[in-house]
Amino acid sequence: MNKLWKKTGAFVLTGVLAAGMCMSVSAEEEVELVVFAAASMTETLNEIAELYQETAPNVTITYNFDSSGTLKTQIQEGADCDLFISAAQKQMNQLDITADASVNEEGLDFVVADSRIDFVENKVVLVVPEDNPAGIESFADLSSDKLSLLCLGNEDVPVGAYSDEILENLGIDKAQLEADGKVTYGSNVKEVTSQVSEAAVDAGIIYATDAYSAGLTVVDEATSDMCRQVIYPAAVLNVSQHPEEAQAFLDYLQTDECAAVFEEVGFTMVQTDK
Repeated sequence: MNKLWKKTGAFVLTGVLAAGMCMSVSAEEEVELVVFAAASMTETLNEIAELYQETAPNVTITYNFDSSGTLKTQIQEGADCDLFISAAQKQMNQLDITADASVNEEGLDFVVADSRIDFVENKVVLVVPEDNPAGIESFADLSSDKLSLLCLGNEDVPVGAYSDEILENLGIDKAQLEADGKVTYGSNVKEVTSQVSEAAVDAGIIYATDAYSAGLTVVDEATSDMCRQVIYPAAVLNVSQHPEEAQAFLDYLQTDECAAVFEEVGFTMVQTDK
């Protein structure tokens, strides 16, 4: 059994490589595939794991869901991982030797270059608790007296970085909000989502897919002039003990069957030539 540092929302299933997919082992041999994925993909990847069981019954998928920054650190420090799906390019670039040295400052080399793809796109949204007690209707209201407490992702978490970009582009002073005691933080997008669901805050900035999964009310969606595209890259890692099975699963994630699962909750598939 591979060692995982943290299994927040871990989901383990057994499953087989489809006929015609690359295989390094016989159909009877059991393989454990360790997939590190951004927390915002928890529900979709768990559902896809059930589908993959029909395709690959000899493969056990073990998910590790957390913030992309935490996952990147775990990979860097030696955690077993076959496939990495990040919620932002930054964390993937920090592990990719072909990335610009200004991002991959430590010269880390974990990514199988020809496996890396831009996988899916998400949206950043402003959500409120049930019945919206504070009456917040847009990102602009975050600088108004309506707001008593806003939940954001930490700045080293992709959703936190996107949130900071939105506030800056709207001219909203996050430092002043902090000084006024109007900001609290979550270590990943699921923690932000939970605080809004529990009505512990007036509003939170999360992904559209998490809002859908949690049944939260979306009052505003970030436009292209508020923040950059939210693209999730994915890649097989060169420390993988099962690179062919990892690539086979990544290929499966790009099928029409999986696209239907992703698109149902608000992801958009990114077109690729692979």
